[in-house]
Amino acid sequence: MLYAQSAGGAGGFTPILMIALLFGVMYFMMIRPQQKRRREAEAMQSTLGPGDEVVTIGGLYGTVTGVDDDTVLLEVAPGVQTRYARPAIARVVTKAERPAESAADDADVVKE
Repeated sequence: MLYAQSAGGAGGFTPILMIALLFGVMYFMMIRPQQKRRREAEAMQSTLGPGDEVVTIGGLYGTVTGVDDDTVLLEVAPGVQTRYARPAIARVVTKAERPAESAADDADVVKE
Protein backbone atom coordinates (compact mmCIF):
# COMPACT_ATOMS: atom_id res chain seq x y z
CA MET A 1 0.00 0.00 0.00
CA LEU A 2 2.87 2.33 0.73
CA TYR A 3 4.34 1.57 -2.72
CA ALA A 4 1.07 2.51 -4.45
CA GLN A 5 0.98 5.92 -2.78
CA SER A 6 4.58 6.79 -3.70
CA ALA A 7 4.12 5.66 -7.32
CA GLY A 8 0.97 7.79 -7.64
CA GLY A 9 2.81 10.91 -6.50
CA ALA A 10 5.58 10.46 -9.07
CA GLY A 11 3.06 9.83 -11.85
CA GLY A 12 1.66 13.37 -11.47
CA PHE A 13 5.05 14.94 -12.12
CA THR A 14 5.96 12.91 -15.22
CA PRO A 15 3.43 14.48 -17.65
CA ILE A 16 4.55 17.99 -16.67
CA LEU A 17 8.18 16.99 -17.24
CA MET A 18 7.33 15.50 -20.66
CA ILE A 19 5.47 18.67 -21.73
CA ALA A 20 8.40 20.86 -20.65
CA LEU A 21 10.79 18.58 -22.52
CA LEU A 22 8.58 18.77 -25.64
CA PHE A 23 8.58 22.59 -25.54
CA GLY A 24 12.36 22.59 -25.09
CA VAL A 25 12.86 20.36 -28.11
CA MET A 26 10.46 22.46 -30.22
CA TYR A 27 12.35 25.62 -29.26
CA PHE A 28 15.75 24.26 -30.29
CA MET A 29 14.49 22.49 -33.44
CA MET A 30 12.06 25.07 -34.84
CA ILE A 31 11.98 28.50 -33.19
CA ARG A 32 15.69 29.18 -32.66
CA PRO A 33 16.80 28.32 -36.24
CA GLN A 34 13.98 30.44 -37.66
CA GLN A 35 15.09 33.42 -35.57
CA LYS A 36 18.67 32.93 -36.75
CA ARG A 37 17.60 32.89 -40.43
CA ARG A 38 15.53 36.05 -39.88
CA ARG A 39 18.50 37.88 -38.30
CA GLU A 40 20.79 36.81 -41.18
CA ALA A 41 18.24 38.01 -43.77
CA GLU A 42 17.87 41.38 -42.04
CA ALA A 43 21.65 41.79 -41.90
CA MET A 44 21.97 40.95 -45.60
CA GLN A 45 19.20 43.39 -46.54
CA SER A 46 20.72 46.20 -44.47
CA THR A 47 24.11 45.87 -46.21
CA LEU A 48 22.76 46.12 -49.76
CA GLY A 49 24.47 48.70 -51.90
CA PRO A 50 24.79 49.85 -55.51
CA GLY A 51 26.44 47.28 -57.75
CA ASP A 52 25.33 44.21 -55.78
CA GLU A 53 23.83 41.47 -57.93
CA VAL A 54 20.76 40.05 -56.14
CA VAL A 55 17.87 37.61 -56.54
CA THR A 56 14.36 38.55 -55.42
CA ILE A 57 11.95 36.17 -53.71
CA GLY A 58 10.22 35.82 -57.08
CA GLY A 59 13.43 34.61 -58.73
CA LEU A 60 14.23 37.82 -60.64
CA TYR A 61 17.96 38.58 -61.01
CA GLY A 62 19.05 42.20 -61.01
CA THR A 63 21.74 44.67 -60.06
CA VAL A 64 21.16 47.19 -57.28
CA THR A 65 21.35 50.75 -58.61
CA GLY A 66 19.88 52.60 -55.65
CA VAL A 67 18.89 52.02 -52.05
CA ASP A 68 16.38 53.92 -49.88
CA ASP A 69 15.22 53.22 -46.33
CA ASP A 70 12.50 50.77 -47.38
CA THR A 71 13.09 50.15 -51.08
CA VAL A 72 15.78 48.92 -53.46
CA LEU A 73 16.05 50.00 -57.09
CA LEU A 74 17.11 47.11 -59.36
CA GLU A 75 18.26 47.17 -62.96
CA VAL A 76 16.88 43.95 -64.46
CA ALA A 77 17.88 44.71 -68.08
CA PRO A 78 19.85 47.53 -69.69
CA GLY A 79 17.76 50.66 -69.13
CA VAL A 80 14.99 48.81 -67.22
CA GLN A 81 14.77 49.62 -63.52
CA THR A 82 12.25 48.29 -61.01
CA ARG A 83 11.67 49.15 -57.37
CA TYR A 84 11.31 46.44 -54.70
CA ALA A 85 10.80 46.42 -50.96
CA ARG A 86 13.97 45.42 -49.08
CA PRO A 87 12.41 42.23 -47.65
CA ALA A 88 11.75 41.08 -51.25
CA ILE A 89 15.49 40.52 -51.76
CA ALA A 90 16.15 36.83 -51.13
CA ARG A 91 19.93 36.70 -51.49
CA VAL A 92 22.99 38.47 -52.82
CA VAL A 93 24.65 36.66 -55.73
CA THR A 94 27.79 38.85 -55.91
CA LYS A 95 28.87 41.74 -53.75
CA ALA A 96 30.12 44.89 -55.45
CA GLU A 97 33.55 46.21 -54.59
CA ARG A 98 33.19 49.18 -52.29
CA PRO A 99 35.83 51.95 -52.16
CA ALA A 100 35.53 52.12 -48.35
CA GLU A 101 36.38 48.42 -48.04
CA SER A 102 39.48 48.72 -50.23
CA ALA A 103 40.66 51.72 -48.19
CA ALA A 104 40.30 49.66 -45.01
CA ASP A 105 42.32 46.86 -46.61
CA ASP A 106 45.08 49.32 -47.56
CA ALA A 107 45.29 50.50 -43.94
CA ASP A 108 46.23 46.94 -42.89
CA VAL A 109 49.35 47.00 -45.09
CA VAL A 110 52.46 47.94 -43.16
CA LYS A 111 54.38 50.74 -44.84
CA GLU A 112 58.15 50.31 -45.06
